[in-house]
Amino acid sequence: MTVAPDWKCLAPESTQLAESFEDRELALYPEDYSLLTDLYQLTMTACYVGKGLDRTRASFELFVRQLPEGFGYLIAMGLEQALDYLAKLRFSSAQIDALRRTGIFQHAPDEFWSLLAESSFTGDVWAVPEGTAVFANEPLLRVEAPLWQGQIVETYLLNTLNYQSLIATRAARIRDIAGSEATLLEFGTRRAFSPQGALWAARSALAAGFDGTSNVLAALKLGQKPSGTMAHALVMAVTATSGSEEEAFQAFHEYFPGAPLLIDTYDTVAAAEKLLERINAGEMQLSGVRLDSGDLVSLSQKVRSLLPGVSILASGDLDEWEIAKLKAAGACIDGYGLGTKLVTGVPVGGVYKLVEIDGIPTMKQSSNKVTYPGRKQIFRCWEKGEIYADRLGLMSESLAGETGLLELFLQQGKRVKSPASLAEIRDRTSNSVASLPTATRQLNKPQQLPVEISPALQELTEKTKR
Repeated sequence: MTVAPDWKCLAPESTQLAESFEDRELALYPEDYSLLTDLYQLTMTACYVGKGLDRTRASFELFVRQLPEGFGYLIAMGLEQALDYLAKLRFSSAQIDALRRTGIFQHAPDEFWSLLAESSFTGDVWAVPEGTAVFANEPLLRVEAPLWQGQIVETYLLNTLNYQSLIATRAARIRDIAGSEATLLEFGTRRAFSPQGALWAARSALAAGFDGTSNVLAALKLGQKPSGTMAHALVMAVTATSGSEEEAFQAFHEYFPGAPLLIDTYDTVAAAEKLLERINAGEMQLSGVRLDSGDLVSLSQKVRSLLPGVSILASGDLDEWEIAKLKAAGACIDGYGLGTKLVTGVPVGGVYKLVEIDGIPTMKQSSNKVTYPGRKQIFRCWEKGEIYADRLGLMSESLAGETGLLELFLQQGKRVKSPASLAEIRDRTSNSVASLPTATRQLNKPQQLPVEISPALQELTEKTKR
């Protein structure tokens, strides 16, 4: 009879231990970064120490085996937060004591604890710049460092690059479909997977082409002005106590003159007609209105006929496919607020794999999970400003007319490139998408760009297999 493994074998034996460390707030601070990892990163590090491998030079690459369904490309994002994490990676004495008290590491070598105590990241990081379009099996990032350092950072790097690349790709697709003239606002904070995720989602959307975010904290941290309108609650509250929707609009404009108004709480067309009367009477100036429900095509057309000079923003579970349908149906919409479907969705399944140790190429040969060995470079081929092919090769290769995408960002733990501004990343995203073939950009059954494997990499792969 097969005995089921005890997956809790490395968990604390005493519940009292867990209770003594209970932190109901669960807020994340930079000093916590070192412990924001999976347990096996630490247990493997202890094994590396025991085998004398911990300081052996190793290379790990982060890539996706396949793009999320329906995606023709992926926009790389999250590098800035990854570099910040690596720069601040430290284990404090209190954290080391907490790990000791778990009892999990009671058989670990003493050198394991001294290694953590002197912790800091001293490796190199190669990566594609944020806003670059990439494809399956192409490394977004490579870490070259002592084995234990490269191992222990896996979890955090995957967390930030996977999520931010997902949001950036969705945002880039939405911008591509909506067009350059449309206003795009990120409204996803209430539906993002966590408060930290909400900040990352706002940043990724802005970096991939959005005009603003309603997340006040994210906007201010990024040097932007927060954007937004109003909610139905204000209209209902003022109407219930004063008896008039017009009083709600007047109250909002008393403190925020000319700001966009949400006009679909009750009767959208009737609200637009009353606003027209006030505008014609010189009693109100109005910059825009928001429609959050109903038949957005017919309602936007009716509102446009009544308020021809007023911008119309649409919201309510929109995504790139819905925007494409609205445009095709002749909706009169000047901008879109994107929330739930922007900040959620099918995850990017990025993986982080060892590709070389002590100069020896390594590869995984599991069924459907084969990886390519060695330190690699993405070579991009252009023709008349358009990408027509990528070649995945070894770092030692080079060919005329091809551009290597992976650049050195950290060397011996120190930055060698200044951080890019949001505007620079936004421009890079726009240029990356514009350079893709039409078939790769299309929403329905997009065709991924062919990624060739260089003869040198193919030869190394076969040699490593043997």
